[in-house]
Order: sequence, then C-alpha cells, then structure tokens
Amino acid sequence: MGAAETRRSDNGQNEGEVTAYTDPLTGLGNRYRLRDKISLLSEERAADPAPFTVALVNLDGFKPINDLFGSQAGDEILCQVAHRLQACIPGGAIVTRDSGDEFAIVLPLIFEAAGAERVGHLIKDVLSAPYDLGDRNVRLSASLGFAIHPFAGADFESLMKSAETALYHSKRRGRGQITVYSSEIAQEMRRSTQLEQALRNAIINDDVDVHFQPIVDLRDGRTLGFEALARWIDPDMGFVSPAIFVPLAEERGFIDTLSETLLHKAAEAALTWPRELFLSFNLSSVQMTDPATASRTLTILGNVGLDPSRLDLEITETAVMHSAATASKIIEELRRAGIRISLDDFGTGQSSLGRLRDFTFDKVKIDRAFISAISNDRATEHIVRAIINMCQGLNLEVVAEGIETEAEMNLLLSLGCIMGQGYYFGKPCDAMATLRYLSRQYNNMPLKP
Repeated sequence: MGAAETRRSDNGQNEGEVTAYTDPLTGLGNRYRLRDKISLLSEERAADPAPFTVALVNLDGFKPINDLFGSQAGDEILCQVAHRLQACIPGGAIVTRDSGDEFAIVLPLIFEAAGAERVGHLIKDVLSAPYDLGDRNVRLSASLGFAIHPFAGADFESLMKSAETALYHSKRRGRGQITVYSSEIAQEMRRSTQLEQALRNAIINDDVDVHFQPIVDLRDGRTLGFEALARWIDPDMGFVSPAIFVPLAEERGFIDTLSETLLHKAAEAALTWPRELFLSFNLSSVQMTDPATASRTLTILGNVGLDPSRLDLEITETAVMHSAATASKIIEELRRAGIRISLDDFGTGQSSLGRLRDFTFDKVKIDRAFISAISNDRATEHIVRAIINMCQGLNLEVVAEGIETEAEMNLLLSLGCIMGQGYYFGKPCDAMATLRYLSRQYNNMPLKP
C-alpha cells in the first residue's frame, strides 16, 4: 500500500472516519456517531411506527472530584463509567460520550416511559457503586433525562433538545433523579424560563423589594432588630413567593445580583432605625461557595455606611455543607469585621450538632416547624427545651421563628428562650410601615425619609 493510500480498519471504515467518530478518552462513539445513529433510526422508523428512546446521563458532582483528585483521576472515572454503561445497557443499544461528564445512550427497543424509567434505575444503580482510583474509592450519583422518538422530537436536534430538557429537570430536582420528557415538563420549563426573564427584568427595574419582620425580646415585647425578607409583585403574575424566585435565582446563576441589591436596600433602611437595632439578612447556599461573598458584603456596608456590628447574616445548614472549607473562610472573614452569624432553620438539617462544632456561630434560629407544634406535642417541647439548653451552654443566642400565639410565646419563655419573631409580633412590612411601627414603640420618634 502506498503512503498516499487511505488505510482501512477491519470493518471497512477508513481510520480517519474511525477517529472522527470516536471519543479518544473512552473509546466510545462521540456526538457525530450519536447523530448518525439517531438519524438512521429515524429514517428506518419513518415507515415503521415503533418508537425508540434516547437517554442523557450526567454525573452529579463530577467537577469537584475532578478538581480535588486531578484530571487523571477524573479521566479514570469517565473510563470506568463508559465501561459500566456498555456492560449494563440492553441489547441493540449504543453508548456515546456526548461531552465532558455527559453520556448519551440510544435505546432502539425502549418504546415507552415505563421502560425508560426501568433502564434509568438500572443505570443509576450501576453508576452509584464506588469507583476505584487505586489508593482511594469515590462515589458518584448520576442524573438521567429520556426522550422518546417521535413524541419528543422527530429529528436529531429536536430529540436531543427534549432529552436535555428532561435532564435539566432531573438536575433541578436534586441528585440521582430520572425524568422522561413530556409536554407537561416542557410547559413547566417554559414557565420557569418566563419567570426567570421576568425576575431579571424586575431586578434591573428595581422592582424586587425588601420587607422587615420584627425580632423581639419575649419578656417585654421590645424590638431588638428586623429580618429582611425579599418581596416581589409582578404586574402580570401578582405576588411571587420568595420560596419560588430565590431558588430560581440560585439555579440560574444570578443570586449574587439579587442578594446584593436587596442587602443594599435593607442596609439603607436600617440606617433610619435607632442604632441599637440590628438587621438580619439571609445568605444563600450558592453565596457560601463563593470566596468573594465576604468582601462584597463589606463593600455594600461601606458604601451605605452601616456599621457591620449591626448586621446579622443568617446561613442555613445546607448552605455550609456544599463547600465547608470555603464557607468556614467566609464566616471567619465576616466575623472578623464584626458581623454576627446565625445558623438558620436549626433542627431541619441532617447533622446540625456537627455544624455547631465545625463552625463558629453567634446565634441559632429554631425552625418554625418546631414552634408550630410546641404547644400540642410533648416530644417537640422536649426537643426545643434541649436546643435552648444546649445553646445556653455554648453561649449562643436563640431566636424562635414562627411564633403565632401568646401560648407559644409563654411556653418558649418558660423554656428559657428570650428572643422570637412571628406573626404574633408583626408581619413583614415595607420600609415606611416599619418606621411607623418603630415610631409607635419609640414614643413617636420622627420618621426619617
């Protein structure tokens, strides 16, 4: 064979074609191979109504492991994933590496959602077993999205877009989830995208507001400070709960912009209050993974002119679990500047006692789920008593959230809790209403604009 002649592999393909259609790391087919397979099946099934299924498999938490152990370990994991997928897929199916830590599977003999889910659970279980990296084992989970041809798309692009939508829906629900594309899921994703755009516009137009709920001394009802709470009323959708739009901002990557805007507003409002009152503000879990969070917070306080010692930042247990080392550094930097740190929603996480040991907090907020049951559930009363006693022993202040009745307040007082908030003392209200509230408490103090 002359040097200019094209060399061919055993199956008749020239080596250039093999290279172009093969992922060099895993030896699987690549996206070109995937496109060809789906296009061929689509043509074959044009006359035959039998559907087929495409799956996307994405590893959860692969990037942190790759960063921690290095790219060589990451490559080894990807190769092991490729081997496991090839070993567990049904006959006639093919696996390709779509990109990065994402794999695609074409399943010619899976015709409906129930079959796709069964395959999904099998794949999820296979990929959850430990990965051997020589001197250590690591564990990963996988999220999966399925799209069934032709219902979810008649050609490669539309079918893959549907599979990506299903995978994205799985990722939104947490780790190790399985989603089969449907028109309902597509509609939900469209609503989510519309909501995202409306929220982005509301932030730009300064339409997301801050309301304030009093935190009081249970012994005499004296106001000690206020918690800042985000409020958004959209012209078309009306009131949108922060339980909806705050996680959306986290998920879509603009929680920093939202949080910084709200903190600036809240700090400006706090300047109009008596100086002994503190401002309590929530940081998101995403912000606790960003080393720049502390400096951004202090810059806002400096620009507004609010003394850092008047700010309490509330952090949930979930927030500090994502990246414990980064969260610890953020907390340390904030506390050095005089900002106080509260552990919010205490008792709802999986290892709250561990968080109190591993991080330095100034205050613990008992979740409202305990307070709402304290009057009629003996076990809950004992839990709250134990939390209060423990915090006293650790020199931590305690705030009870969600107090709605006098009976709840009196019972908490008898258990040793002296700080609380809830509708019994006042609902969240805007900055001007908050000043009117304070004016009544401080003998008609003049309202500052």
